Amino acid sequence: MEPEANVSAFSKGASNVLGSPLRVLSGTLIFVASLFCMSTLGYMSAGWPLGDAAYMVVLTIFSVGYGEVRPIDSTFLRLLTTATIVLGCTGMIVLTGALVQVFTLFQFRQLLGMGKMQTDIDKLKDHAIICGYGRIGIQLARALTEARHPFLIVERNPLKADDAKAHGYLALVGEATHEETLKQAGILRARVLASVLPDDAANVFITLSARSLNPQLQIIARGEAPTTERKLFQAGADKVVMPTHIGAERITELILFPATDKIMHDAEHISDARRFLHDLGLDVEVVTAAPGGALTGGSVGEAERRGNSAFFIVQIDRANGQSIPHPGEDVGIEPGDAVMLVVRGSRLAAGAIFNAPARPVKHGRAYLG
Repeated sequence: MEPEANVSAFSKGASNVLGSPLRVLSGTLIFVASLFCMSTLGYMSAGWPLGDAAYMVVLTIFSVGYGEVRPIDSTFLRLLTTATIVLGCTGMIVLTGALVQVFTLFQFRQLLGMGKMQTDIDKLKDHAIICGYGRIGIQLARALTEARHPFLIVERNPLKADDAKAHGYLALVGEATHEETLKQAGILRARVLASVLPDDAANVFITLSARSLNPQLQIIARGEAPTTERKLFQAGADKVVMPTHIGAERITELILFPATDKIMHDAEHISDARRFLHDLGLDVEVVTAAPGGALTGGSVGEAERRGNSAFFIVQIDRANGQSIPHPGEDVGIEPGDAVMLVVRGSRLAAGAIFNAPARPVKHGRAYLG
């Protein structure tokens, strides 16, 4: 039983060593380096200089056959040279094989990885293509992941693409401006393409190429310069997003309508309703009826008529805590009321009506403030 146990242990050890080409390569390098040092020390012990000893070992291990550096005229030198030849040549053969294994393994893994990625891309249908994995691309990827919407990232920077893959996203390394890359990304089966590069010229070119490849594709493009918006529409974009304009509008809303942000943040169901209304081309805003405001003191019906159908009032929250959902036309708007509007058109214009000062009331030939 003991010999069988030894054989089993040897087989297990051999399997562990040979199981990884990298382990074989590192082990062989250590063996060759050790042999080189020991043989060099052996020649030096026979009185050879360090340079001659090291040179002799290199010639012997690599089997170059340039001849002996110094005469091998003793039994010790002959035995040392013979051992260096046998062990050195064997080590170099194993080292060469290990290098071939490592290179083949990495190439094979890369081939398998690319093949698997392309297989996953080929399975996509009605997906979104995100061109660019920058600040906006990262936010898009997170949002689409939460919504469980299939998407693919096209990024020319391999480091950014690797970062996207590390987060579990499907990413393709390539120039989105090239039609071949867009075809590889499955643009013919895609539902929407978002070109969010910080380069306006690249976004225009991507939009033009994508539209020519898939006329039915919905294209959303990012623009930085105001003059780019018209070019993107001419190139075939369905929607153009100007991040600087959106940021300015958002800041304006926070300044003019701070109650909207608070209520939307506190009430999750209202946020869901707002997203639903947004799909219908509507939006929700909450304005505070200021003392002396244009609509303060009037009725709901008067306010809606004053807005010329730009909005309608769905709820009024009094300063005393009373809430009036679906207020009738005769309900009055009091100072300090939080008025929730469903807006059609410009939100800023609708809210500005509430913030405008009250018009003076004409009484005969005089005006009463």
